[in-house]
Amino acid sequence: MHNIKFRAATIADLPSLLAFEQGIIDAERPFDSTLKPDPISYYDLKFHVLSNEVEVMVAHDENEVVGSGYAKIIKAKDYHRHEEYAYLGFMYVKPEYRGNGIIKSITEKLISWAKGKGFFEIRLEVYNDNAPAIRAYEKSGFKKHIVEMRLDVSKSRY
Repeated sequence: MHNIKFRAATIADLPSLLAFEQGIIDAERPFDSTLKPDPISYYDLKFHVLSNEVEVMVAHDENEVVGSGYAKIIKAKDYHRHEEYAYLGFMYVKPEYRGNGIIKSITEKLISWAKGKGFFEIRLEVYNDNAPAIRAYEKSGFKKHIVEMRLDVSKSRY
């Protein structure tokens, strides 16, 4: 059994975090035909690790980083009850460590971080067809809130 521990990410973790980012992109590419061909990047991971507005959490097994996630402070729309909220993202676990509740633990730790900052609203995005991720987030208490829809007019009747 693995002895998984959790901590805030450091600059020394960047090589692992950059590899995780590519793993996320590879996993999401089948769900999103709008992604450019490789190489692409979603995140400014160095900025996130160094920022006071972002908590990047890693799971590690001994000296090996095996999972990640972040909570980021986002300014809310003027019409929301809250001025800011915490946005969760960058959720990744190495394939050989999946199924051990690592994402659930990271999510719980990031929610605690957000609550400690005084946030009562926490959001995340997940592709509609990514059923395993949706189930995992629902286990942590998240509920579907809004559905973003798109139309590729180059392939439509218009």
